[in-house]
Amino acid sequence: MIRKFIRRVLRLGSAPGPRSIPKDQHGIGREAVSYGSRKTCETLQERGFSAYVVGGAVRDLLLGLRPKDFDVATDASPEDVHKVFRRSRLIGRRFKLVHVLFGEETVEVSTFRARVASETDELGRVLRDNIYGTLEDDTIRRDFTINALYYDPTAETILDYHDGMRDLRNKSVRIIGDARARYREDPIRMLRAVRFAAKTGFDIEERTRRPIRELAPLIGNVPPSRVYEEMQKLLLSGHAAAALSRLRSEGLHHGLLPLLDVIFEQPMGERFVQLALEETDNRIRADKSVSPAFLFAALLWHEVLAAWKKAQGRGLKPIPALFQAMDAVLDIQTDKLAIPRRFTAVMKEIWALQPRLEQRSGRRPFALVTHEKFRAGYDFLVLRCASGEAPAEIAQWWEKFQRSGEAERASMLLAPQPGENKRKRRRRRGRKGPVLPPDAAPA
Repeated sequence: MIRKFIRRVLRLGSAPGPRSIPKDQHGIGREAVSYGSRKTCETLQERGFSAYVVGGAVRDLLLGLRPKDFDVATDASPEDVHKVFRRSRLIGRRFKLVHVLFGEETVEVSTFRARVASETDELGRVLRDNIYGTLEDDTIRRDFTINALYYDPTAETILDYHDGMRDLRNKSVRIIGDARARYREDPIRMLRAVRFAAKTGFDIEERTRRPIRELAPLIGNVPPSRVYEEMQKLLLSGHAAAALSRLRSEGLHHGLLPLLDVIFEQPMGERFVQLALEETDNRIRADKSVSPAFLFAALLWHEVLAAWKKAQGRGLKPIPALFQAMDAVLDIQTDKLAIPRRFTAVMKEIWALQPRLEQRSGRRPFALVTHEKFRAGYDFLVLRCASGEAPAEIAQWWEKFQRSGEAERASMLLAPQPGENKRKRRRRRGRKGPVLPPDAAPA
């Protein structure tokens, strides 16, 4: 009774019934899915359970993309799955899952979820939903039609309850059910809509897109760790430049990356961020490693620059002013995104290296090239120079310095800047003992 009432209120109704699509129509053979996911489905089916490869993996295979991982949905309870697979572990609090281990592959197995959540907050956000349901319930509970496709590797068929195949053909991101209600249940779905649209090049269907700008503030009610997790997926999707542009167009960037509009209004700042995003996208598409810390450092650099200038304007010396600026920006940002400390530490090292890289006299350059984060700092400097923020010859100098021998490096050093030798002499005197006033006599 309650379930029917909620479906009627949310205008979800029942799923229209599955359309079973054979291999000769969708083209995915069982060999296209990973060994672990295939074996998981086969084993559960042998034990009398239903089991399907679901979600993004099916979507990506149909789009000709290589999935990063394969998830399985089943009518077996988490405890049953755990008993079937010796090498598995139960995880999760909001909704119990099972990780089944096959060598280096981990298959995430979820039990079909009921449409009714067990606990929500005053805004409608789902806090706990450890209620299991049927396959039909599970399809309704999924967010977008293109993610609600169920592939059976044994029969090589796809079950499609919500015309996801049609939306794939039409290149459309469409939410299942009433958009407002679904976004209230989980505001992260708004970010996911943007991420999927950017990744696939699809349009967000009008009914799905319309409430986003109005409901965007609800993201502030989501735990920062979940926002960070989704933002990292978005930025490391290989389509970060397109995704960030869509975030702005939908009004979703406020509070996620503060002052992003201000950055993009400055030609130098916009150029810098765009170069960083494009470089990240190119590396991901080439299967090269990328650093989330580097990317977040790039996105927030111009906020640090602005805070740095203000701190110096208050009379602080450049280096203390820079560290104060870094702390101020990260204090604001980590409240919103919960960027892990292991990343913020690297971000600060990259930022702190920038003024040091502009000093090319004395023994500083020799020490700097041995710094653990030199390469990241240098790559960051290259972006600054390419955007026009710093003179191009600085990056060129460091490129040559890295490739040169000891003698050539010595010949490349610049003359000390005014005041540098004076500071060095003071440090040497300080090491010998206390500096006495002129009229004081030694003891």
